Parts: sequence; structure tokens; C-alpha cells
Amino acid sequence: MDITAAVVDEVGGPFHLRTVTLDAPDPDEVLLEIAGVGLCHTDLAAKDGHLPFPLPGVFGHEGSGTVLRVGSAVTKVAPGDNVVLSFHSCGQCTQCKTGAPAYCLQFMPLNFGGARPDGRATLHAGDTSLGSEFFGQSSFGTHALAHERNVVKVPDDAPLEILGPLGCGIQTGAGAVLNSLDCPPGSSILVLGGGSVGLSAVMAAAARGLSTILVLEPHEARRALALELGATHALDPADGPLPEQVRAILPEGVDHAIDTTGLVTVLEAAVQSLAQRGKVGIIGVPSDPTAALPVGLIQAQMIGLTVVGIVEGDSDPDVFIPELLELHRSGRFPIEKLITTAPFTEINEAVERQARGEAVKIVLTHR
Repeated sequence: MDITAAVVDEVGGPFHLRTVTLDAPDPDEVLLEIAGVGLCHTDLAAKDGHLPFPLPGVFGHEGSGTVLRVGSAVTKVAPGDNVVLSFHSCGQCTQCKTGAPAYCLQFMPLNFGGARPDGRATLHAGDTSLGSEFFGQSSFGTHALAHERNVVKVPDDAPLEILGPLGCGIQTGAGAVLNSLDCPPGSSILVLGGGSVGLSAVMAAAARGLSTILVLEPHEARRALALELGATHALDPADGPLPEQVRAILPEGVDHAIDTTGLVTVLEAAVQSLAQRGKVGIIGVPSDPTAALPVGLIQAQMIGLTVVGIVEGDSDPDVFIPELLELHRSGRFPIEKLITTAPFTEINEAVERQARGEAVKIVLTHR
């Protein structure tokens, strides 16, 4: 079928809205009409060449929508179901079989390969195959193909248009607290960065009952929002060295830290802010793929440091997204406070707005 999609022609180039052809679903695939799709840093990192993906191509990996057709082998969803799209995984490797699909051995080819596993693209412009299957969906379009493994059915009364970020950014931040670090109630956490991932971590920490929730964020409006969402302290990097600010509040240091910035200097400061046996979780994608965190070996031993790399919040989307929706239903996880909607046709303007810090998370809609 012919659809409208946002195509990127070259590394660093803008999005161009074009009519392209989307394949019919294979046996394990699901055809959807997209209601909304989040604009995520990972989309832009791949567009700008920091993550691998073939161009010209179509990004988008925080989609939500309604099922139109299903392949012959699909039993999980049916036409008419509302779904959230998440990352793709093989379902066969050790990690998938033990409930850790975010660490699937085929994660990179399935999510960044730009084609089906057999090399066939799902999107075409005339005779040209486009980079497709981004996170198993390429949902920057009016319609998308996903797979049975990376669609999650949601209730009909859920706010479908804004749910797409649950499939990546929101579940990543929340999962870092609830799954990856499994922060116990009453403990403390430092969240580095007040974007959608960081603020999702704040909401999860508040829902879990952490006693002290600190956020480091340069934008005043985001600091205010962090406090509204449950942070106990909002720190401005301009107010002095991070370890001094943290230890003025918690003299022994903070139990956990989560970095969403991808900045080595920020991570180094976070390590210096940790308490004995502190844990730091790394989420942010650095602009330099060779970036490394220098950690003193003696220091790491003396404080019992734990460094945890985090992908997708250690989430099994089929399990975790319904849990987050239940928290939202109970009023303890107000994702709508993070989200600004914008017309899909304004995708390039939305990129600029998000870069300027005018919105925490923009969801592009087709209404």
C-alpha cells in the first residue's frame, strides 16, 4: 500500500515527507495505522550517523496505533486492537528465553539492520529499497509494519495517541529504576538529565517510594517539572560541582545514579557523588561512540562500586508496559505531563523545538 513517511536521504539531512510503498505483512508481521509516534534522541542519533542505519531510510520507534491486518502466523493481536510498538527481539536466544529481550543476541541486526532478517526491505520508493524495520517498525509514517514480538496490546480506553513513548524512552527511564537497579523503597537516587527518560525515572522512583530523588538539569522549567513529578531536589549544574551539591543534601552520598546525558564528565561527577556500595546506571547514548568512563580501580574497590549498562530499562515489553499503564491508571505515573503533541507534518520543526528544550517529549500525531 502507498503511505506517507518521513524519509531521510543522507546523514544529518532533514526529514522529507514522501509517498512510499509499504509491503504487505509477512506471516509474523502486523500492519498498523499509526496514531502517534514519539520523537526520540535515538532516532536523531541514527539520523546523524552516531548509530548505524542504511539511508535513504525511515526512522521512528515509539509508535502506537491500531492493527489493520495480521500475518498468517500472528495470534497475539487481531485487526482492531490498539497496540504500542517496542523494540524487536528474536525470541530464540538465551536472553530472550530468560525474559531479557533487551539483550537479545540479535538486537543490532533486528533493530538497526534496515531490512527484514532475510534482507528484504519493507519500504520502497519506486525501485529503490529504503532503510526500514528501524526497531522492527519504522513508524515515522501514516502506517507501519511491526512484528508479533514487538507489539503490545493496550486497553481500548487507554490514551492511544500518546502511548508510543512507553515502547522506548519511558520504559527505559522507569525500567532503570524498577528493573535494572531495582531501587528499594527508602533509598536515594540521582537522575542526570531531565528529559523524558530522566523524568520517567523520577516518576518511577516516586512510585517505588524512594526517600530522596535528586535531578540534575540545566533547564529551569524541567527542574520545576521534576519537582512536580516527585523529585525532592532539583539541582542546577551552574550552582557548583555536582558532588558538593549532592553531599550537601546526603553527606554519605547517594545510593543510585542514572545517567541519561551520555557525557563522560557528568558520569565522572556522578561516581564521585555515590555512597558506599553505590550503583550507577548508564543509559545515555554518547555522541562519540568511542567515549569511555575512566574509573579508578582502587576507588571502585574501596566504595564497592557497581556500574550497570542499561538497554530499554531491562524491560520485557509484554510484561512491563502493562505494569506502567496500571501505574498510570492509578495516577502514580502521569506520562501526559511529559508529552507535547504536534502534527506529523511538522516533524522538522519538532526536532528543533525539542533541541531547544521547549518540550520534554514530542509525540507526532496524524490528526
